Amino acid sequence: MKQGAQALSTTRYDRLFRLIQKRVADRLKHPIEIQLWGDHVYRLGKGDPTIKILVKDRQGMAALLRLDEVKICEAYMSGSLDVKGDMLGFASLRGLLSDHHPLHSLWSRIAPLFKGRVQTDRQAIAGHYDYSNEFYLSFMDPTRCYSHAVFKRDDEPLETAQRRKLNFAINACRLKPGDRVLDVGGGWGSFTEHAGRRGIQVTSLTISQQSEAFLAKLIEQQEIPCKVLNQDFWEHTSPDPYDAIVILGVMEHLPDYPAVLRHLQGLLKPGGRVYLDASAFREKYSKPTFVSRYIFPGDHAYFCLHAFLAEVAKSSLEVLEVYNDRHNYYLTCKAWAENLEAAQEDIVNCWGEMLYRRFRLYLWGSAQAFISRGMEAYRVVLEYPGINPEIGNA
Repeated sequence: MKQGAQALSTTRYDRLFRLIQKRVADRLKHPIEIQLWGDHVYRLGKGDPTIKILVKDRQGMAALLRLDEVKICEAYMSGSLDVKGDMLGFASLRGLLSDHHPLHSLWSRIAPLFKGRVQTDRQAIAGHYDYSNEFYLSFMDPTRCYSHAVFKRDDEPLETAQRRKLNFAINACRLKPGDRVLDVGGGWGSFTEHAGRRGIQVTSLTISQQSEAFLAKLIEQQEIPCKVLNQDFWEHTSPDPYDAIVILGVMEHLPDYPAVLRHLQGLLKPGGRVYLDASAFREKYSKPTFVSRYIFPGDHAYFCLHAFLAEVAKSSLEVLEVYNDRHNYYLTCKAWAENLEAAQEDIVNCWGEMLYRRFRLYLWGSAQAFISRGMEAYRVVLEYPGINPEIGNA
């Protein structure tokens, strides 16, 4: 009786495997091994598998059979699925999966109309950034810069590449000791500390309580001429305009480009500059459901360069420089993902397995998106022109 039940079960697993194979075999780029509970092992693709998917229970099997990206991510986060081997290769499987959740996408875009822009922003930022500061520091480099670095070589240390980017921002804005700079989205003080040590007066904006506390302590300990405000970008005003505005990895949270540009102009001196960098996508509001639900809630939208530049052309700001940093962001996310994995034991002990798995998916998935040209990244430098006495204010 037991043998008959086992044979019946094996036949059922074989049917399930053939169903998966039929749906993905022709599009598979990496050989895969799928191991079910009870030591049932199946292989897809030719050659030795570089990716092993371990199906732990029926919930994991159900997610795999649906070939729905967010369901598979949820099964992995809950432990119903596990992954061994090449995480970049595993992330590339998303091209075989569906991700059609229109109601969730629609609500993300219209929520600010009901809740208000500032309230929506605060909830969205808290949803991503208000974990323990130590969690983020576990996978970032000593600069604590949570946006992409600028590498000279693929094997260069992340810290070296991040300091190059911070120096680039300072030089692009022509900053010198005594200048006043607005840092939109202060994070963990990477720009505030780097510029403040040079005597540059940085006003750092954040709407994360964890970030505010971290920045206040940093400024006090380093004795730098900076300050932090728990204030939304849209609420911030200044009686004295700034020499420059720096936006490191925050344009994704500021999708209303005409309003952003008007506000920037109102905060800048004539001749003042804006430096920004961002992850980007050609379709402004196209975002994986996994990212929207579990990483960046709200109407976070990848930076859309052509839409942004079209609005700059209607403003008084001028474009000075644009850099394509897709490969730089791939190297940055890869380094973060490797650091996360190296700190797995500490992260799981302090914050739990699910948070570790969530960010493992996010960081390797982001790295894969950049290396496969599915996503883009840019640095942009703008200038607010000065006054020409012959033609008036440019």
